[in-house]
Amino acid sequence: MKDLRSIEYEDLCALMKELGEKSYRADQIFTAVHSGRADSIDAINVIPKTLKERLKEHLFLSSMTVIKKQSSDDGQTDKLALSLEDGNVIESVVMDYSYGTSLCISSQVGCRMGCRFCASTIDGVARNLSPAEMLLQAVMAERETGKRISRIVIMGMGEPLDNMDNVVSFIKIITHPKGRNMSQRDITLSTCGLVPNIRRLADMKLHVNLALSLHSPNEEVRKNLMPIANAYSIDECLNACDYYFEKTGRRISYEYALFDGINDSISDARQLSRLLKGRNCHVNLIRANDVKETGLKGSTQAAATAFEKELEKNRINVTIRRRMGRTVDGACGQLRRRVIAPGS
Repeated sequence: MKDLRSIEYEDLCALMKELGEKSYRADQIFTAVHSGRADSIDAINVIPKTLKERLKEHLFLSSMTVIKKQSSDDGQTDKLALSLEDGNVIESVVMDYSYGTSLCISSQVGCRMGCRFCASTIDGVARNLSPAEMLLQAVMAERETGKRISRIVIMGMGEPLDNMDNVVSFIKIITHPKGRNMSQRDITLSTCGLVPNIRRLADMKLHVNLALSLHSPNEEVRKNLMPIANAYSIDECLNACDYYFEKTGRRISYEYALFDGINDSISDARQLSRLLKGRNCHVNLIRANDVKETGLKGSTQAAATAFEKELEKNRINVTIRRRMGRTVDGACGQLRRRVIAPGS
């Protein structure tokens, strides 16, 4: 059996045809689940009972439970630890900005990329999340916080392009006009740099924003921070991002987490400027939250500001992301570890 939330609209239409139902039933069901937020097949009130019973022979609607919520003192950040039906735990983060409310969702249970600064990867990856489990994170976030999610970043636990097929289905479902109808331009997919899948995504010609976790302009430093850099060089990553821009017209964001004494010098900023010169891009500087599990410390505000000014001097579009989540185990994977491994 398959989770009804994981079925794309076109596939649902095909199922209705297979069941001998009128095509409009697919519209009714898809809208009830993704816009009306029905949480069980019996709760889809616009279809007859006989069809509900037939659907239950093929489909089900999974659930998700909030097992811990932490809110920042200023009320602008909420982090949720969520239990899946198989007992696995993931996390999502709700962040308020002047332009709306963003939700950072997970795409895997854990992660196998091994980035030193990320607590998600400490225990490896348990499994991929289904499209339904990604969609449910938005449902649970809105129910728990009472806030309307206007933007989504696929930047939580897991590497989205390591679960590419399910992530693409999630994007297609949540942006479908007969469902939630979120704009693809309001979705950002962040990757550590799986080059072949960046190119594959580009060829799909979706309109989501792409963010590359760069974190250093130096190959050896990046390899030390991110093992994936041993497989794909900085030049290969940048060329794949150039290809994505050519195919989609969407400006690339380069995520750059600043770590004290590791990648936050003026020399690093100058080297980064040379790498990105002439590219239509934006650098998102992040004063990294300290990660107890790895011992890494985020840069000082003074170092971050100096780094930003050096990039600006070299005409690189750059901002320092507002620091959020320090009081709610804000770094990826931290809250989950507090839940599954108390005292860690």
